[in-house]
Amino acid sequence: MDRYHEMAMFDALSERPSLASAARRLNVSGATMARAIARLEARLGVVLLQRSTQGVVLTPAGSAFMADCSRILKAVGEAEASAKGLHVKPQGSLTVLMPSLFSRHVMPPMLAEYLDAYPQITLFAHYHDRFPHINEEGLDVAVWIGTLPDSSLIARPVGFVTSVVCASPTYLSASGVPAKPDDLKRHRLIATHAFKGYVHWDFQEQGSPTCIKVRCQLSCATVQAAIDAAAHGAGLIRCLNYPLHDDFENGRLQRVLQRYEGPALPVHVIYRERRSASMRVRSFVDFIVDALRGHPALHVATE
Repeated sequence: MDRYHEMAMFDALSERPSLASAARRLNVSGATMARAIARLEARLGVVLLQRSTQGVVLTPAGSAFMADCSRILKAVGEAEASAKGLHVKPQGSLTVLMPSLFSRHVMPPMLAEYLDAYPQITLFAHYHDRFPHINEEGLDVAVWIGTLPDSSLIARPVGFVTSVVCASPTYLSASGVPAKPDDLKRHRLIATHAFKGYVHWDFQEQGSPTCIKVRCQLSCATVQAAIDAAAHGAGLIRCLNYPLHDDFENGRLQRVLQRYEGPALPVHVIYRERRSASMRVRSFVDFIVDALRGHPALHVATE
């Protein structure tokens, strides 16, 4: 068996976390699948899978090799499609990574509209608040909030977001509106991390950075839980503005201390290739860049 087919068999485990189910997907016997993985491990000199009665789990070396296999097999498929003249219309699979709260507040209608426009695309959307390692993870496109590290990746700017402090009108009516950051010491604050007893909120005061450390009365495991608590009058929350856009529009939350907010953070769509990017990558990047640039939550002031 050649290396391509060994890699294809190993890649089948990305969707079927057992040798038997992956074998059924490829319509081969379990013994054939096991022998292919064993040959791979012997040739590479590393253990790719940890086996148990519950199935198989990738080792760190296996995870890295899986990402490389997925990327290489995808490139081979694109090369064959191009040779056949199938590259005219976007098709195939696309893997994207975006910040977690984008999955609820920004991306759903955009993804639905893109899939309506390109029905031959299969989209795998991952959500995580970390810098995307596109090459290592086999990703095609990612959205990143914040300063970009030095990288060979292509980055297209789509807007800005900023950290804001807010609370419900009911809470502010009962407890008063803070006029300056130091006033927060007399308010109920909500932390966006579980088991966190204090919040450390950074501000800009008369052009200089300042930090307020205040004990909080409520700590939430997720930002969304903290937002919901604030909307029900539990206190003040500080987070990026984009998941709050609808709450500001409908009056559930009210923004405070706006003059003390720090610099806005840039938002970019990033990907690997430029001229050599496949049609499916180019179609998604062009579509999502236009859609994000039109989203009102990314139109905050940059000064």
